[in-house]
Amino acid sequence: MRARHHNTAHRSTAQLHISQVTFSRPDQTILRDISLTVGPGDRIGLTGPNGAGKSTLLAIGAGHLRPTAGVVGVIPATATVGLLSQEVVGRPAESVGQFIERRLGITAAAETLEEATAALARDGLDGDGVHPSPSDRYDEALQRWLALGAATFDERLPPVLADLGLGTDKADQMVGSLSGGEQGRAGLAAIVLAQFDILLLDEPTNDLDQAGLKKLEALLLGRSAPFVVVSHDRKFLERTVTSVIELDANDRTARRFEGGWAAFQKERAVAAAHEQRRFDDYQDKLGSLKARAQTEREWSAKGALRAARFPRDNDKTIRSFNIEQSENLAGKARRTERAMERLDVVDKPWEPWRLNFAFGTAGRSGDVVVWLTDAVVKRGSFTLGPLSLEIRSGERIQIEGPNGCGKSTLIDAILGLVQLAGGERHLGPSVTIGQLDQRRRLGEGEGSLLQAVEETTGGSVEECRSVLAKFGLDSDHVARPTTELSPGERTRANLAVFQIRGVNTVVLDEPTNHLDIEAIEQLESALGRFDGTLIVVSHDRAFLDNLEISRVISLA
Repeated sequence: MRARHHNTAHRSTAQLHISQVTFSRPDQTILRDISLTVGPGDRIGLTGPNGAGKSTLLAIGAGHLRPTAGVVGVIPATATVGLLSQEVVGRPAESVGQFIERRLGITAAAETLEEATAALARDGLDGDGVHPSPSDRYDEALQRWLALGAATFDERLPPVLADLGLGTDKADQMVGSLSGGEQGRAGLAAIVLAQFDILLLDEPTNDLDQAGLKKLEALLLGRSAPFVVVSHDRKFLERTVTSVIELDANDRTARRFEGGWAAFQKERAVAAAHEQRRFDDYQDKLGSLKARAQTEREWSAKGALRAARFPRDNDKTIRSFNIEQSENLAGKARRTERAMERLDVVDKPWEPWRLNFAFGTAGRSGDVVVWLTDAVVKRGSFTLGPLSLEIRSGERIQIEGPNGCGKSTLIDAILGLVQLAGGERHLGPSVTIGQLDQRRRLGEGEGSLLQAVEETTGGSVEECRSVLAKFGLDSDHVARPTTELSPGERTRANLAVFQIRGVNTVVLDEPTNHLDIEAIEQLESALGRFDGTLIVVSHDRAFLDNLEISRVISLA
């Protein structure tokens, strides 16, 4: 028996075929008649608004979801397709090493191999002639286990963790004890170690610092295997993808654009302009024909009435001529109406829901929002400080630094969410803070979203429902526990709180995570109009470029 080994230096020849796939739930069609091929050399960006079905399509491509209709297949049949999903969530008592093994499919492959080995020992080599023999099942399980890199995983893991700055000791540490940035790097480690023939990535840039983003970009550009990636990071997409598949949230279909992210944006803008022009031309022609038909009808009716009521000298010839002229005008009106019917109908271009909001204002704060004097924060073995800091009203501050340097810890110190081990913190007068943290926490326990927003803001049921609806959170969303909402839905709920309650200081920790690109652009617009104080942690380079940051606080 010959083991199948991967050599990433060779160009991958694997192909993933998705043919006429539809995926529906009882109350909604998520994807409709989607066909696409992912093959050698493909570097595809998958885009579309939240809820358009991006994660669903990736899960179907990886075999994690069965489509309602259509066919999914790979060539060759032994090719592996791997999906690395967007949320880095470890299971209880799961170490970093175990977490990465599970994400790479090694855990499941090992279980299948153990079952096949037991069956082979129990039943022997030969089968019943109808089903695959125990030896065939064992061979298939072993080949998949080897293809996923399981045989060398233990020796490949430590240097990867070390290279990513996690340290080899993190392999046995529980995932839940890691910081957000460390969890992001654990997710990146899985991508580095992946030996899938085709790689599907769902928001891999979340929680990565600039060094992590550069490593991810270099890794993907250096891979021979094709990949499909969902990301909100526009600069990352500009640097990595050569084609874009856009999911349409209206008709639930997909369209492919070649030429990379910039070419996609340009071509989509041109297509939208053409679509609008066709609709405008149609409306102009239709309006002109309607006006002509109405005029011809009015002239015909007036002429016939005049001929009947005011015959000239009882001259039958003149009266007959006037009546004939009115009938001719009526005929022209009918011909004009038939011309309207022959027009090719052009529907009005569909306008998607947009996150269009402004921060509720709470009045101006004092000149100084907060100041720290020789502040020290201790969290386990990690110590931040001592540091002194003053933030003044109206400043737009970016906190930057590598993962694990204490950016989120500094935010907690600024907000008074952590007890100082040394030094002092003072909050200025009339400061009203709105915070969006990495975990998108909102409310506690199993209460509904509506209850959480009411308790957080003090707003009425009607006001909370109305504002949440503006953020795309309808009656179904508001009745569900916040723990059941997607990360993007929780992000929008937190932003809705800012509008209901009113704030003059906004603190955002990785705000673009889990938002679609259109929503990020709307957030940029709202922040551009916001005249309060802004404190932001973000690794989204395009987002930061659009914020007009006035001061950068760098942590080493």
